[in-house]
Amino acid sequence: MIKVNGREMEWEGGMTVDALLKKCNFTFPLIIVKVNDTLVPKEDYTSYVIRDNDDVKVIHLTSGG
Repeated sequence: MIKVNGREMEWEGGMTVDALLKKCNFTFPLIIVKVNDTLVPKEDYTSYVIRDNDDVKVIHLTSGG
């Protein structure tokens, strides 16, 4: 099991950050991803593999005035 934004989710071996974002339908253009409180650079989303028991936080960035 992994946690995604505090909710438990089935872990799949070999799942990357990019695959997780697609599976969970995260399509917002400005997001950051932290795995176990470590920021994952956007260029690593396709290669960063999520491990069993990881805690993933997907954070939507917004701007405004």
